[in-house]
Amino acid sequence: MKSGRTFAGIRRAVFARHSNPWSAWSRWATAPLLLVPVWKRSWPHAAAVGAWFAVNPLIFPAPADQRAWATKAILGEELWLADHPMDAALAVNTAATGAGVAAVLGAWRRRPVAAAAAIGALMLLLLGYWELMARYYETHRNAEART
Repeated sequence: MKSGRTFAGIRRAVFARHSNPWSAWSRWATAPLLLVPVWKRSWPHAAAVGAWFAVNPLIFPAPADQRAWATKAILGEELWLADHPMDAALAVNTAATGAGVAAVLGAWRRRPVAAAAAIGALMLLLLGYWELMARYYETHRNAEART
């Protein structure tokens, strides 16, 4: 039981820091970097990109408040992941994952137009997902505070 509480505490701390708009937006803006190691077939590039995506949610402090749209989106995602609802956000997230797979395949095949179009679709879908997460946060944040 203690490990469950420890994991929840770690998850909460990571989401609290990742909800800083600088963290959220910098991670979103660097999504195309995911294609570099695949395109170049380079483990060192994969390590560097992986390190960036691993440390990004940790290097920024928690935001001073929850007014920013990106902050609401990330905090909404935390609530949404804990609740596991079967809703439109799941469909959008699934479509974003599909676009990500298509982008990786485009990079692997070294098809720049396909890779760019798919990573662009992924990024647009993520913005739609964030909008749904921000709404989820607005709707469910008070219920979370009561538990």
